[in-house]
Amino acid sequence: MSAHIAWQKSSFSESEGSCVELAWHEGAIVMREGDIPELIIRMAPDRIRTLLAAVKELRLTS
Repeated sequence: MSAHIAWQKSSFSESEGSCVELAWHEGAIVMREGDIPELIIRMAPDRIRTLLAAVKELRLTS
């Protein structure tokens, strides 16, 4: 991946420590955990939509 990725931090993340960051990069969505920034997951946009829908469903039913 290129050296510069414009990461966007989740609004639900803490100011220090645990956070999830997402970015659009080379036609895909990339995601990383703030505590381990060198570990980057790359997903097709339709896959991240499925993941986010599942997480929202869990949140609504909990």
